Amino acid sequence: MTDVTPVRRGRGRRPAAEVRGAVLAAAGRILLHDGMQAITFDRVAAEAGSSKTTLYKWWPSPGALAAEAYFAQSRRVLDFPDTGDVRADLIAQLRAFVRWLKDDGAEKPVSELIGAAQMDPSLARAWSESYALPRRDLARERLRVAQRQGQLRTDADLDIIVDHLWGACYHRLLVLKVPFDESIVEPLVDHALYGAAPRGA
Repeated sequence: MTDVTPVRRGRGRRPAAEVRGAVLAAAGRILLHDGMQAITFDRVAAEAGSSKTTLYKWWPSPGALAAEAYFAQSRRVLDFPDTGDVRADLIAQLRAFVRWLKDDGAEKPVSELIGAAQMDPSLARAWSESYALPRRDLARERLRVAQRQGQLRTDADLDIIVDHLWGACYHRLLVLKVPFDESIVEPLVDHALYGAAPRGA
């Protein structure tokens, strides 16, 4: 349980954007500290200084709220760099992703969100639309820039590269359930960019 004091509502109506931001911030804190089961409209509304009616109006389920809150929390640490060196940028972003999972507390809620999404259509849609597809688009755009700069082949399949890099992390996290850390990052990136065949083969 987090030690968070519920927000007291002041007089007058707050702007909708402010209320929504407060709700997402509260839900994100709860999610990372206590897990997805702790995300209830009662608790989030109390900590955000909002009303349950407002939450029901904006989100079809606590799961959908949790998915959007996860995206809002992760956004600040998972920016995609563009230094002009695609290898360095992929390594930097993938390291940030692994640290986010392993060191910043996101491993458990991510596992819970993806697991629950298999049975909750509103959560599955929110996870895809709020997080998975936007993150994929960011990675694909960075790779397109690398293609235009001649750092990747023009016929390189960018979706396959994305699947190879981030999919490997999700596979170890969700399917194999084996430990992993930042040591996998450079080998993953080098295999994605250069393949496993001997150089010159």
